[in-house]
Amino acid sequence: MDNNQHFSDADRQGLYRAIHERRDVRSQFLPDPIPDEVLARLLKAAHHAPSVGFMQPWDFIVIDSLEVKQTIKDLYLRENEKAANNYEGEQAKHYRSLKLEGIMDSPINLCITCDRSRGGPNVLGRNSILEMDLFSTCLAVQNLWLAARAEGIGVGWVSILDQDDLSAALNLPESVYPLAYLCLGYVSEFLEQPELEAKGWRSRLPLDELVHRNGWGEPLADSPLTDLLKA
Repeated sequence: MDNNQHFSDADRQGLYRAIHERRDVRSQFLPDPIPDEVLARLLKAAHHAPSVGFMQPWDFIVIDSLEVKQTIKDLYLRENEKAANNYEGEQAKHYRSLKLEGIMDSPINLCITCDRSRGGPNVLGRNSILEMDLFSTCLAVQNLWLAARAEGIGVGWVSILDQDDLSAALNLPESVYPLAYLCLGYVSEFLEQPELEAKGWRSRLPLDELVHRNGWGEPLADSPLTDLLKA
């Protein structure tokens, strides 16, 4: 086997560290600017994500204008009030206590979009599943997120936004969908646990209960893999 196909132990551990220590950051942003050379590395990492038919449907809108940020923050506040009304009693109180964005706190906001017309009407590999352009763009988000963690930069995904209003605020063409609105910045710390887990909203599900063999609901039984997944 060609050893050039394998990462060194240190490189492999670094990759898994980025995966396991990645966090959705809301409360720990510092005002320190992100140097252009670092931001360029993050955008290059995102641009090297896999995409169906090599369509590369993403674009990146870098936002550092306080005026634009405030516009998006106002959209968030309106949608978050709607979301809060989905809960009652103690759960509603708990929800309102959570900080769910860092729009004004982070030095850079980044909107990663998906141009649903890129590649024309017939894109290789997209015939059966038309959403593959959206899925491909999600991979660009993940690439950027992991690269950011390796650079010591936090990322927070603001999902409590009306996509039509967000599109209007950013002057997006009709064919372009605002897939991810992200907050980026150096942080005071990366929490040991995801913030929603640390604050008691949800816990991580046991992986061994989520892995099936040869079909839905078929257990791994006494496979050694079961014990490894529990470790």
